[in-house]
Amino acid sequence: MNTREVRRRLATDELVDSVAVAEFHAAHGNPQFAPVVVVAAAYRERENIGRVVDALPAKLCGEPISFLVVVDGEEDGTAEIVRKAGHYAVVAPVNRGQGAALRLGYRVATDGGARFLVTADADGQTDPTDLAVVLGPVLADEADLVTGSRRLGRTESADVVRNFGIVFFSALITALTGTRVTDVANPIRAMRAELPARLTLAEAQYQSSELLIGALMAGARYAERPVTMLARASGRSKKGGNLVYGFRFTRVVLHTWWRERRARRPA
Repeated sequence: MNTREVRRRLATDELVDSVAVAEFHAAHGNPQFAPVVVVAAAYRERENIGRVVDALPAKLCGEPISFLVVVDGEEDGTAEIVRKAGHYAVVAPVNRGQGAALRLGYRVATDGGARFLVTADADGQTDPTDLAVVLGPVLADEADLVTGSRRLGRTESADVVRNFGIVFFSALITALTGTRVTDVANPIRAMRAELPARLTLAEAQYQSSELLIGALMAGARYAERPVTMLARASGRSKKGGNLVYGFRFTRVVLHTWWRERRARRPA
């Protein structure tokens, strides 16, 4: 992607985000979030989001939480379900990808006073009890970023190729960064709210590795905790087949590592 294309995409992202933020404030006013905000990106998750909302605890590690769902292109009424349940939804007018959606969520949460961010899936694949597992070390000031690991815990997925990919990419990032990583693509993570603003986050879709590599190479304190990945209750993954996923994930890993390495190279 050349410089002109990058600038065009950034301008488009800013326009989409501004429309989404304006609609959010029109729907919710100017809310003051709890110190802990759980952020979930959703795309066509009407069939799953109700179960996710119902299973969400009122507190994590004894701290009250706010729940913010970023609807990545409103088409099926996901936002309406979230808002009727008394939670927050910010709606991007067009579908861009999980990375862009979570960046928008981090921005809205931080602007509303969040001190800690926890991410979860909107499709019901994450066990809500695991949210406290990753948040605990951050609240205790033992880490700046904690991710869940299905390899330290367990997974219900029977996809051999996808499971091998987790092992392969985790080993690759371990080699590139010098920090042991066992699950590079886990959707459950907790972090200090200011961390994303310190990093370069530009990927529209495959953002988990970009956030992780950026944080590690910026010197953030990192830890993993065992979690469970549940089988999807309904619907299909929006990230494409294994071949496409693998190719794009590899591109993001190598591009992010090279970008961060160059940024930190002495002049």
